[in-house]
Amino acid sequence: MKDTEIISGLVQKDIGVEVAQEADEQELLNAIIDRVTWMLRYDKDLLMSYLYRLDVLEHKINMALMPGNPMSAEEALGRLIFERQKERVETRKRYKTKPIKGWEI
Repeated sequence: MKDTEIISGLVQKDIGVEVAQEADEQELLNAIIDRVTWMLRYDKDLLMSYLYRLDVLEHKINMALMPGNPMSAEEALGRLIFERQKERVETRKRYKTKPIKGWEI
C-alpha cells in the first residue's frame, strides 16, 4: 500500500476528507485544505481538537495563523496536517512489530 493511500485513510477517518484511494499527494493535500477551510469557517474547535490529537506542535500552528504568513491559514494548516500524517506513516513503518503468535483475532 502506498503512503498516500494510508494517509488518505487516516484523514478520511479522522476529519472526513473524501478522496480517491489512487489520489496523488497534491490531490490529497488539496482535499485536506478544502476540509480545513470548511472547519475554519464552521467548526474551529473541531479543527483545533484534531490538530491537538495529531500532536501538531503549537508553535507551528501559531506560525501558520500569523498575519504575515505568505500562505493562507487554510493552506498552512492543511500542509501541517499532511506533513504530520506523513510523519506518522514513517514512524509506523520504522517501528512496525511482528504479530504475537496466539494473539490473532
